[in-house]
Amino acid sequence: MGSPKALLPISGMPFIEEIVRALKGTKVDEILVVLGHNAEEIESRIGGLPVTVVINKEYAKGQLSSLVAALRILEERTNAQKIDGILVHLVDHPFISPPLVDKMIARFYESGKLIVVPRHRGRRGHPVLFARALFPELLSAPLDQGAKAVVHAHRNETLELDTDYEGVTIDIDTPEEYRRHLRNQ
Repeated sequence: MGSPKALLPISGMPFIEEIVRALKGTKVDEILVVLGHNAEEIESRIGGLPVTVVINKEYAKGQLSSLVAALRILEERTNAQKIDGILVHLVDHPFISPPLVDKMIARFYESGKLIVVPRHRGRRGHPVLFARALFPELLSAPLDQGAKAVVHAHRNETLELDTDYEGVTIDIDTPEEYRRHLRNQ
């Protein structure tokens, strides 16, 4: 992309700020931002955000390594048993709907399902909510398969929440995708 995705502007602010702003408007208790590649540069730019920064020194091992870094921090806390789950959102999915996140959290508690994932027009998207009971599986999942391995292993315990919000499936991985989304704003 030429620069860290977290710092690319969208809707007038960097991806990471847009995501944090949206999550601050939800029932999410705490926001952990996991940084790997370019961690120092990104951390220096997001210092004023109301987040807990987690540094993933093993970021080269892939996305799952960032989730593992966050889970390890949560597990070390004295109140770790009070954590019901974790909402996982990727920085290259800069569009997030606070009302949808709150609906996911409510449905998580109502349904008793282990995983809640939004779905737009039949396609699963982000964020994904994982119950605390799955933390050990997420910590030991194969790095090459990531959290998808856990989702696939728990198909019957997954709630797919249909939404009209297209942002759940928008993944910006290339300069071309980024330019297309800027034109559409």
